[in-house]
Amino acid sequence: MTIHWCGTGLSAIPGLRRLIAAGHPVTVWNRTVEKASETVGDLTDDIRAFDIDTLGAALNKGDVVVSMLPGDWHVPLAELCIAKGANFVSSSYIAPEMKALNAAAQAAGIACVNEVGLDPGIDHLMAHALVADYRASDAYDAGNTLSFISYCGGIPKHPNPFRYKFSWSPLGVLKALRSASRSIRDHAPLDVARPWDAISSYEAPLPSPETFEVYPNRDSIPFMEDYKFDPDWSVKEFVRGTLRLNGWADAWSDVFREIETLAGPEGDARLKEMSDQFWADNAYDEGEPDRVVLCVGLKAEKDGETVWHKTYVMDAWGDENSTAMARLVSVPVSLAIESVLAGDIAPGVHAAPSEPALFNAWLDEVGKLAQHLDVVDHTA
Repeated sequence: MTIHWCGTGLSAIPGLRRLIAAGHPVTVWNRTVEKASETVGDLTDDIRAFDIDTLGAALNKGDVVVSMLPGDWHVPLAELCIAKGANFVSSSYIAPEMKALNAAAQAAGIACVNEVGLDPGIDHLMAHALVADYRASDAYDAGNTLSFISYCGGIPKHPNPFRYKFSWSPLGVLKALRSASRSIRDHAPLDVARPWDAISSYEAPLPSPETFEVYPNRDSIPFMEDYKFDPDWSVKEFVRGTLRLNGWADAWSDVFREIETLAGPEGDARLKEMSDQFWADNAYDEGEPDRVVLCVGLKAEKDGETVWHKTYVMDAWGDENSTAMARLVSVPVSLAIESVLAGDIAPGVHAAPSEPALFNAWLDEVGKLAQHLDVVDHTA
């Protein structure tokens, strides 16, 4: 069974190299063969120019297609896998069009695994582990009030005046700032039109506690079901959000004001201008380390008193081999591929696994990727 890895961008390489070095049969597909050769050519010469028809002709039953391509490619590649009896893996969020393929994937007997990168991905594993731990604890009571937070951010290891640096085009970050979010605060849905309307402060329980600015992103609420929250649990807070260095909101205040005014084609053109300027002014320098901080916490209260409270806290930064972001996105993808090949993931469309055997094994591997990973028991 062959792994067909499509896309060798910045966040793809450590996981891809891990699979090739482990001896898995891997065919690398990239729009530019020369660029792929620069990153993995020392390990393999099975590198081909990406074309979906050519890929389809090379695809056999039981193979795995990995899409590290732009999001528009995920569904067409998953549909190709269903037609060919091959499996599919991506790190991206499950779009409605991907979710709609569940029945077809089950009928074809193939797994379509998504949300197995960093965020989404590692955060899911931590959430599943916390909920399972809480359910098994003496403090568990269906009447408890729960609060859940998940904050993740890629930030510069060495802070700059802009309080942020870019490792690829800033356009995606700018577009995300125009997106609404939904979460739960004080037992009620909180709808926010723009991230800067809901920025708050969060103290990460690192070995030396550190305060960050955080804000909700996307729609957090469907993840309560994904994380196996019972429908009748009392949920005071539930938020999946983005983490930034302290001072980020002030440094970006002019950006926020301008984004608020942009609309239509002219607005899109201006966003592109801003993106180009940010790339020129605030890109990572050659060899400069990035940093990733991820905190996932679950707290249970009874009669206003905390009875159970644990937080996964991860801190990782780039080294001479790779950026932290690349490691933490692509290596979990490679773990998902190995789980698919081992038959450990059932047919259908899935996100990161919720089975203890898998999420515990994956978290053990994730621990090797970060300079710090711990579970803090706040009630100990």
